[in-house]
Amino acid sequence: MATLNDLTLDKDGFLVELNDWNADVAAALAQDEGITLTEDHWEIINAIRAFYAEFDLAPAMRPLSRYIKQTLGAEKAGSIYLMTLFPESPAKKAARIAGLPRPENCL
Repeated sequence: MATLNDLTLDKDGFLVELNDWNADVAAALAQDEGITLTEDHWEIINAIRAFYAEFDLAPAMRPLSRYIKQTLGAEKAGSIYLMTLFPESPAKKAARIAGLPRPENCL
């Protein structure tokens, strides 16, 4: 399993190289956030990575919610659901764990 010491991270803890990402890296980044990944987390991680592949952009909360609503359904797009999976800042934490750059407009 990857550890954070094995990775090159920017000052905010995001991967510098997108190609360094894999499931083990995601687990290490999630652990650093105090999150144990479940199938529900992976659905969102895969969706945010698909968004990035399509638009070449890590989404902020509103675009992420809209995309999840279109791809996974309204019940998974709500901010309360996303906050239970990725507390405090769902778009930012999901992007970090997904190996994406920090979303613009995320504090």
